[in-house]
Amino acid sequence: MKLIRILLFPIVPVYYIVTWLRNTFYDTGIKKSKSYNFPIICVGNLSAGGTGKTPMVEYLIRLLKDHYKIATLSRGYGRNTKGYVLANNSITAKDIGDEPYQFYHKFNETIQVSVDENRQHGIATLQNSKNQPEIILLDDAYQHRKVTAGLNILLSTYNQPFYNDIVLPTGNLREPRNGSKRAHIIVITKCPDTITDNEKLDITKRIKPKAHQQVFFSSIAYSNNVNNSNESKPIVSLSNFTLVTGIANAKPLVNFLESKNLKFNHLEFKDHHEFSTKDIEMISKEELIITTEKDYMRLKNITALNSKLYYLPIESTIDRPEAFNKVILDFASS
Repeated sequence: MKLIRILLFPIVPVYYIVTWLRNTFYDTGIKKSKSYNFPIICVGNLSAGGTGKTPMVEYLIRLLKDHYKIATLSRGYGRNTKGYVLANNSITAKDIGDEPYQFYHKFNETIQVSVDENRQHGIATLQNSKNQPEIILLDDAYQHRKVTAGLNILLSTYNQPFYNDIVLPTGNLREPRNGSKRAHIIVITKCPDTITDNEKLDITKRIKPKAHQQVFFSSIAYSNNVNNSNESKPIVSLSNFTLVTGIANAKPLVNFLESKNLKFNHLEFKDHHEFSTKDIEMISKEELIITTEKDYMRLKNITALNSKLYYLPIESTIDRPEAFNKVILDFASS
C-alpha cells in the first residue's frame, strides 16, 4: 500500500488544486453555503478517518443533552439506505451506519439520531419535525461546505498531525492544510498520557492558530471492563482472547491491551468492513472475542457470537475541560 501511494504522488498536485479551488469557490461566495440561526456544531477532520470523531461527538452529547434537545446528523457511511433516516427501535447499523447506530444505542432516550447524505436537507427535515432539536451536531461534515456550521471542531491525531501531512492519494489529507483556518476549535486527539506541557506548546506553535482559534488536547480513556448486552467483565481477567477490529487505526487499542500484559490474537479488518459469512464463520470459532464498540454494533445480533462477544468502551478526555466546555456551552446559549 505504501508503494502504491508513493507511485501515485504525481496525482497529488491535481488533487490539491481541485480541493483548493473548491474551497476557494465557497470562501469567495462563488459556490453558496447555507448558514442557520440556531446552533450547529460540526465535528470533522482534514485527514481520511481515524481521528476520534465518534468519542468527541459522544463527549458533546453528554455535555449538552441535559440542557438542550439534541440531534446528531451524519452521512451514514456504509449504510444500505439513501436519503433521510431517523433512527428508531427497528433500525440496524445497516440502515444508518456504524457510528450513528452507536449514538442511538447509547443515547436513544435523550437525543435524536439522523442520517442524510445531503446535510442541508437533513437539517431542514429535523427543523420541520414535531420534535424540533435546539442544537444539531454534524458528524464528519468538515468538508461538507454546503452547510456553514456556527462552530467547527477540527480533530487531528497526535501521531499524524495535519501540519505534517499532505493530500491524498500519497498523504491522508482530504483537503489542503490551510483548510484548518475554518476551525474554531482544533483538538489534537489520541495523545499519550505522558504528553508534557512543552510538547503541547510546541504542537500549538506548529499549528499556528489564528486569533479566532483555540487549541486543545485530548486522550482516549479506555474502560476497565469489557461489556456486552448481558454482562461486564474486568479487563484484567481476560486471557487468550481474539481482538477483532474494523476501524481506521487500531494501534492505540492494541498498545493499550499490550500495556495490560494481555495475551491476544488480532484479526484486523479495514475501516467500516462489511463482515461476510466467511468472516463470521472464522470469528465464531474463537472462544472469547473482544472488539471495538463500533464493530460491536454490527456484530452483536449474530447468534453465533452472542455469548462470547464483548466490546471495550472508550471516552474522550480533554486536557482543559473547563475551558473547552465553556466554549461549547457559550456557543450553545448564544
